[in-house]
Amino acid sequence: MFAQGGKSDTLLDIIGKTWDTAPVPMLYLGPTKQFLTEQWEPRIDDLLTGTPALKKKVGRKKRMTKTKKLVAGVPLRLAHGGSSTALKSDPFGLAFTDEADDLMANVKGAGNPLRLVDKRGETYADFCHAIVSTPSIGPSEIDIDEDSGLAFWAEHDPKEIQSIVWKLWQSGTRYHWAWPCPHCSEYFIPRFSCLKWDKPKDEMGKDLPSDPMLAMKTAHLQCPCCGMPIHQNDVDAQGSNRSNKEWMNDHGVYVAPGQRVEPDGTVVGPPPESWTISFWVSGLASPFVSWGARAAEFVDTIRSGDSDEKQAVMNGSFGELYVHGTGEVPSWKKVRGLASESYQMGQVPSDVKLITLTADVQLNSIYYVARGWGARATSWLIEAGQLFGPTHEEGVWDSLADVLEQTWDGIPIRLALIDAGFRPGKKETVPVHMVYEFCRKHKRLVRPTKGASSAMVRPIQVSKIDVNVRGKIMPKALELHRLDTDHWKRWVHERLHWDPEQLGAWHLPTDVTEDYCRQVVSEARLKKPSGAVIWVQRSKDNHYFDCEAMQAAAGSLLNVSKLREGSPVRKRVEPEKAKAKPKDAGDGESWLGDGSYW
Repeated sequence: MFAQGGKSDTLLDIIGKTWDTAPVPMLYLGPTKQFLTEQWEPRIDDLLTGTPALKKKVGRKKRMTKTKKLVAGVPLRLAHGGSSTALKSDPFGLAFTDEADDLMANVKGAGNPLRLVDKRGETYADFCHAIVSTPSIGPSEIDIDEDSGLAFWAEHDPKEIQSIVWKLWQSGTRYHWAWPCPHCSEYFIPRFSCLKWDKPKDEMGKDLPSDPMLAMKTAHLQCPCCGMPIHQNDVDAQGSNRSNKEWMNDHGVYVAPGQRVEPDGTVVGPPPESWTISFWVSGLASPFVSWGARAAEFVDTIRSGDSDEKQAVMNGSFGELYVHGTGEVPSWKKVRGLASESYQMGQVPSDVKLITLTADVQLNSIYYVARGWGARATSWLIEAGQLFGPTHEEGVWDSLADVLEQTWDGIPIRLALIDAGFRPGKKETVPVHMVYEFCRKHKRLVRPTKGASSAMVRPIQVSKIDVNVRGKIMPKALELHRLDTDHWKRWVHERLHWDPEQLGAWHLPTDVTEDYCRQVVSEARLKKPSGAVIWVQRSKDNHYFDCEAMQAAAGSLLNVSKLREGSPVRKRVEPEKAKAKPKDAGDGESWLGDGSYW
């Protein structure tokens, strides 16, 4: 959940009640030693001295220390994430972990602190470990439940989530705090995307940059069910004297994926099966901070341009995961929505005039993409695949050569680009640059590329890379194409928003994979306050996105934006004449070298 939402007070309540009614040895785990000594230990002392039921049970002070408290002889040990000794000492029947996302991943080589705590509870049959935290970094997408219509947080590969508490929450029952709309009575799950505010406009009615004060005054929620605005302090539409926010919190319920909520608040559906019960609640539900303050705080971070400030607001104020570029990159499901029902992977639509291939080299595989181009740079994904094998050995390169030489519906590859940024193998064991060597073998079609991390004057710059010992360029030198990474990645993401019926649209086959769609939106463009632009990864794999950025460059090299409308007419040459290029090729026709020409 969000920061300052009562997490620590809840833990104090449970500790006090346990001591008073069902005593059992307990452990409290905080993120740092300073947090324990300056914040938590004084609050424990206030609990002991300010609660009459506990005060008369407190042990003698000489038996207690700053990190060990006794009530009726039952201990509460205070530990922090940097101390492996405290986490491997006495057994406990009840454990509490506060701000789990601030813990060390590994405590002095002893292992994950949360697992160390769990090990201390194995001697108690009813051991329970309560964990609370504000989340941090990870992908944040939603899944719409078809039966209930509720928008739940989508499940993701744990490897893509940095937030410890979100991983734990995702592995549990995944209860979401849901509200009823005061207008339509339908339940919805409040989150940042529901928060709206007015933007200032100029004399022409165009939007100006958001203003924090205007955002504070005009902030409201928009019901995802009926679309009506919900203002926090209006008297609720149900006729009570409470504000909308108070009324919604009073009628709020926890609901998990697979369940639905009736208008009267009844949760329908079996509870999820899991040995972990987990809950999430939005910062919009906080009784202490208004929606206007939340909106103004967020607008202020946008004006600052500092991504770290934006993360702090999304995590602490809204209780949501944060990924650089959130809100600027479409979800993978929107990418899948570009899939055309008119063709499948491997098929070539009739409007394709030429095909390009791009490849991204990794340690043990090569990712490749074949894309067809038509009029005005309209394009279609023809094939996307992965060739497996150590890239410092010949086998996988032979497989890539087979792909390079094949045709799709009789159309060959016109141009291929391969990223040479990764050099397979160690220099001392593999002196030959495998990418350059492959490009030399297939010089007719293949060009090596490298991405530039900084802005370039021209989006593509070509240079010779074969020089002799005197520094002179050798005859028939290999050409390296240096690509402006920012330019071509932006080109791809811009195409994701084009109308599929418009010339220049970017098409996908109906059976495009989820993995491909996720990789295309795996990075987000981030502009720093200094003006520098970087692309940050939002998920683990980004290889198909790199391939598609190279595809945009390949299309530019072939000037596909100048291709005219109309189906290509493919003329065949007799096999015995295929070895030589005809001297009298017609106007606008180009020799392909395989016995045919356009």
